Amino acid sequence: MSNNVIERLFKLQEHGTTVRTEIIAGLTTFAAMSYILVVNPGILGLSGMPVEGLITVTAIAACMGTLMMALMTNYPIALAPGMGLNAFFAFTICLGREIPWEAALGIVFWNGILFLLLSLTGVRTKIAESIPPSLKIGVQCGIGLFIAFIGLKNAGLIVDNPATFVQLGDLSEPAVMLALIGIIFTIVLMVKRVTGAILISIVTLTLIGAFIPTENGTLTATPSAVVGMPESISNTFMAMDFWYPIDHLAETWDLIFALMFVNMFDTIGTLIGVSRKANLLTPEGKLPKIGSAMTADASASIAGALVGTSPVTSYVESATGVSAGGRTGLTAVVVSVCFLLSLFLTPLMKVIPLMATTPALLMVGILMMESIRQVDFDDLGALATASVALIAMPLTFSISEGIALGFITYVGIKVGTGKFKEVTPLTYALAIVFLLRYLLDLK
Repeated sequence: MSNNVIERLFKLQEHGTTVRTEIIAGLTTFAAMSYILVVNPGILGLSGMPVEGLITVTAIAACMGTLMMALMTNYPIALAPGMGLNAFFAFTICLGREIPWEAALGIVFWNGILFLLLSLTGVRTKIAESIPPSLKIGVQCGIGLFIAFIGLKNAGLIVDNPATFVQLGDLSEPAVMLALIGIIFTIVLMVKRVTGAILISIVTLTLIGAFIPTENGTLTATPSAVVGMPESISNTFMAMDFWYPIDHLAETWDLIFALMFVNMFDTIGTLIGVSRKANLLTPEGKLPKIGSAMTADASASIAGALVGTSPVTSYVESATGVSAGGRTGLTAVVVSVCFLLSLFLTPLMKVIPLMATTPALLMVGILMMESIRQVDFDDLGALATASVALIAMPLTFSISEGIALGFITYVGIKVGTGKFKEVTPLTYALAIVFLLRYLLDLK
């Protein structure tokens, strides 16, 4: 691609950047978010999905979504299967509700269609404005705790106990202790602002695991090769049960809504946050192409369902590329190319032990908890609403239950304190529907 074509497509001079800067920014963003190639297959595999090909699916979904964002908006924002959304897919939909993974992909598809329609019609903005801030914050922080809890559970740092429900795992186990050391190591790297800290942690723990003996060899298995051809996605491509959400609407409507709710506010928050860092916002603080960005995000989720993964969304790690100077969609194009090239390292990624992903999950959870500072701690009602949603998610092991209880709590507090006029009609409606679902046991 010639410089003239690149200039016409991405308007580098207008944005005060160069091809070299955009390439460096793209590589930086990829280094920061490439952990998803390992973590996403690990989480989706727990849902019952065939593990073969999930690395390829993750990379393809990330590549397609990121390219859509680049070409539709010219923003330096990368997309991939979302953390929290993949946990919702595996633990809430498949394991919690015992819905087959093919049907879960159908739910993801219809979530994407609904999200796309809301983005195209502008209704998305009205919904976003009608949801109370305390509930948005509680949901985001709750998902963070949920993801962190999954990471600790996967590593054996937290185990079940019939009397107390949970307890500390056996730290004398090498894998468990290594996971704990990895958590501290990752946090230190993050505090020092090391680029690709999470990726470095995963690689380091995997290498150390190669020297730790187990009953079946070593903690990290020996790879069959260093490089190889990507695995086929035939197990998941177009495998979704398209009609399941329609035929079982009474069972799935809340799941579709919860996915849309989480995806919408996660996307809006990421877009505004990264765009502010890149100086893409107007003086009024608005993102000029937010409609196109939301459309790209929704379209990426639809495409992800077709190839076989949980919802695809914008990644806050894009801010690392922006910090490196990325200002246009060329940064995102570089990220998408990196995702495709990484597929030839599939043999290496397949031997990464589950323990090595624990620091990644915990770190993502910690970062999602940052928004708790936005809660008005002088407003007990707001604090209570956020706290209920936040606590309920990891304890019920369900994101949708946390959202439902958050809505019910918020409306109950407002009505009980005589502030019922502060509640929007949409929030009233959702709280009533969620309450009826519990009373009538419509789950």
